[in-house]
Amino acid sequence: MADEKTPSVDSAAAADAAAPKAEAPAAAPKAAPKAAAKKEKPPALEDKPFTEFIEQHFIPSLETALKEKGIDDIQLDLDQQPLGVFGVSDGEHYWHVKGKWQQGDRQFNIAFVEDDIKSPKVFYLADRGAQPSTIEQFMGDERKITLDLMVLYTLQRLNGQKWLTRN
Repeated sequence: MADEKTPSVDSAAAADAAAPKAEAPAAAPKAAPKAAAKKEKPPALEDKPFTEFIEQHFIPSLETALKEKGIDDIQLDLDQQPLGVFGVSDGEHYWHVKGKWQQGDRQFNIAFVEDDIKSPKVFYLADRGAQPSTIEQFMGDERKITLDLMVLYTLQRLNGQKWLTRN
């Protein structure tokens, strides 16, 4: 039993409700978000302007990869020209990465429909100085285009032609 000095549960709850609550101390300023504390990453190579990416990154990387495969006399250039495929003459000029070796006997082109590495690309090649007659889609199924993938797909396509290694 409770003594007479101890308030009942009902009266204690009523007293709490009636008593003004002390104001909570001012909230401490929140720390800066973690994202702002991190240094911003530089843009990806693939986000650079088209010609800068091709000339400063893709061509040197592709040249190194081809030299590792034993092609020492490779010449790689970036140029704007119409498609050089037999029977194709739309009059449009496209950006081309052109590769030649064996004194020009072997050549390939990767043509970009727009000045963007993510744009549709086509591939064509020729051997022994002939004019190319077949044009193929290049990297059409890839969602993300990276420098490494572009080099890999080029090497795979040339190897598929048996220009890099024999089976």
